[in-house]
Amino acid sequence: MHDDRSEQQQAQQDEVNHWSVFKSALAGLLGVQNRKNLERDFQSGKFWHFFVAGGVVTILFILVVWFAVKLLLYTSQAQP
Repeated sequence: MHDDRSEQQQAQQDEVNHWSVFKSALAGLLGVQNRKNLERDFQSGKFWHFFVAGGVVTILFILVVWFAVKLLLYTSQAQP
């Protein structure tokens, strides 16, 4: 009985939810995904969830870099 409860708790912890998909996509972008999460994602995640999350994270990354460049160009203009 105790083993069933601990297995259920482990299964709940290993579930892939929206937040864990986003964190995995962000970790993948940064290259810091750990082995345990990688295995969890491949075993219980759906491809399309990670595909969409990866696209959103990539677009956000591009926008942040674009905004930072615009800000640096704006602040580095010569003052008359």
